Amino acid sequence: MLYKHKNRRERIASGWPWNVKIPRAVALLVCLCLSFSTFSQAYAFELFGYHLWGEKTESDEDSLAGVPDPTPYTVEFRVVGEHADQPSELEEELQSVSLLVQDVKKLPSGASGVLARATQDFERLIGKLYEDGYYGALVQITVAGSPLNQAILHPEKITERPIPILVEINRGVQFHFGNADVNYKGSATENGLDLPNAQSLGLVEGMPALSARVLEAEKLAIKFLKDEGYPFAKVGNRQLLANHASQTLKVKLDVVSGPYARFGPVSVSGTVKMDPEFVRSYANLPRGAQWDAKVISHAQSRLRDLEVFSSIRFEPDDQLDANGELPLTIVVAERPRKVFGIGANYSSNEGVGFDGYWRHRNLFGKAERLSVTGAVGQLLAVNNEQIEYAARVTFEKPGAIGPLTAFSTSVAAVQENPDNYRSTSFTYDAYLSRDFTEALSGRIGAEVYFANERDVFGQNDYFLLGIPADLTYDTRNDALNPTNGIEAKLFFEPAYDVLGDTENLYSQGSIASYLPIVGTDRVVLAGRVSAGAIIAPSVQDVPAARRFFLGGGGSIRGYAYKNVGPRLDDEVTGGRSFMLFNGEVRTRITENIGLVGFVDAGAAYLTQFPNFDEPFSVGVGGGVRYFTPVGPLRLDVGVPLEPERNDPPFAVYIGLSQSF
Repeated sequence: MLYKHKNRRERIASGWPWNVKIPRAVALLVCLCLSFSTFSQAYAFELFGYHLWGEKTESDEDSLAGVPDPTPYTVEFRVVGEHADQPSELEEELQSVSLLVQDVKKLPSGASGVLARATQDFERLIGKLYEDGYYGALVQITVAGSPLNQAILHPEKITERPIPILVEINRGVQFHFGNADVNYKGSATENGLDLPNAQSLGLVEGMPALSARVLEAEKLAIKFLKDEGYPFAKVGNRQLLANHASQTLKVKLDVVSGPYARFGPVSVSGTVKMDPEFVRSYANLPRGAQWDAKVISHAQSRLRDLEVFSSIRFEPDDQLDANGELPLTIVVAERPRKVFGIGANYSSNEGVGFDGYWRHRNLFGKAERLSVTGAVGQLLAVNNEQIEYAARVTFEKPGAIGPLTAFSTSVAAVQENPDNYRSTSFTYDAYLSRDFTEALSGRIGAEVYFANERDVFGQNDYFLLGIPADLTYDTRNDALNPTNGIEAKLFFEPAYDVLGDTENLYSQGSIASYLPIVGTDRVVLAGRVSAGAIIAPSVQDVPAARRFFLGGGGSIRGYAYKNVGPRLDDEVTGGRSFMLFNGEVRTRITENIGLVGFVDAGAAYLTQFPNFDEPFSVGVGGGVRYFTPVGPLRLDVGVPLEPERNDPPFAVYIGLSQSF
């Protein structure tokens, strides 16, 4: 494997083809979901406590259990005033926060219960309108023909069933910010800090006066102070004055910084098998340094990445100690130390595969990890010789050299049988890895690799000694379903083939970007560019399993697996270089359903660097995403535009997570 997978749900068998990803335990979800896919959507399906699809309903008996005098009602929304001719969008927004609408099937108790729900709705609707800057909005709720404030005085007079409710809304005009002031109090004003003003916090005169912007400004001011050594910063007073004549909102915020603080002593609570001293040192909170909320966040992220704890809380004391330091307690709860899982994957041209793993997450009390993984693929092959296998045993030691550097070592055996070659390989490697920042990580190591292969060039053995190194820069907001950020990878490995007496240099890089263009995830543009080059005397001097092949779910969808590349006697040989482009438009049409359109294009070359002698192979297609709590289930159909021998008319791919 040329790249380290930061997402531990993906296979890490280094001998497996670079462009194949086989999900682990969570991939079992794919098979289970397929098993139930023929059921009508009228049936809800849950797995491990997660509601996956179908309408999650309650029986009438369950919804009314314990409710005396369950009382039905009807509710009508009506937009009045200047927006009466375009009510749909406004109605939809308001109905989404209305308890009368959302809980209409949960019958309240008697007319009093209906009136209580209507009263709650009045407050919620006004709050939503203020949130959008409509401070002159009018909401009138009529219950059984009487205004709400009169109906609540005599609920016993409401005898009609179901009770008719009318909600009338006059949104009015959107207000804009007028004068906005942020006043700071406390020691922060004495320390020369360049404190953010109202404009830099987003309270700009003339902008729509959304109440959410006021709350966001408060959060930004507090965050600034907590990042600069003031852990007790808070909003002391908030004054909002709506001027209905000028339709503006005047804002005045008092922000109290509290005392300046430094990191104090750290204690650990809740450990059972974990060494509390290791937890403290791995958090790496610098005693005596200026308090910084970002440092706390990074420490929490590091501890979470150990995958040992089910919960992690950082609880500072209520006051500073005599030295001006703030003591802090790390409260943790441990997960079970041993875990195992099984997974499955399928594509129409790569067949069916299964994998599994067993892992001990805390061998000696310092989050040492022992993992055993195995996989079998191409189970629908015509004969047993085509079946693929992979097995790996990995030991990982976090905090090997300080809290930011880890050690890992592994041994693996892999048998690959694509149409173009047969390879049996054994690998031993060892790495030191380091997190340089929250986004940037890297590793360097040593590798011993032996392979026995048969391909179009005949039978060959390879025995490589290499020094692999890679860098990863990752700002994605989600590893399984990214909608924002970038991921860039760079890999190098100089290697010497003892048997062939040749020196090779393997290199590969990619950059993927994700850009939301409608909302945060309603429409997302995703793109990836990848390239690789192997400096070697000839393509025969490179093990087939390490050459560049394209085609299949990890590269160009629609084409047969590893069927794109230079050919000899009409057999794909694999190349010493490649270029690959992937583009997708991802839309989310409902909370659970998404659609994707994609174009994949690329080529592999015999030369050490791309010379563009090979034409680009292009695959196009589309797919469906079903969003679950553990990531999107993916079904893609790809069509090759320039099919070669062995390429199908189309190919189907099923998996967990987005394609890249």
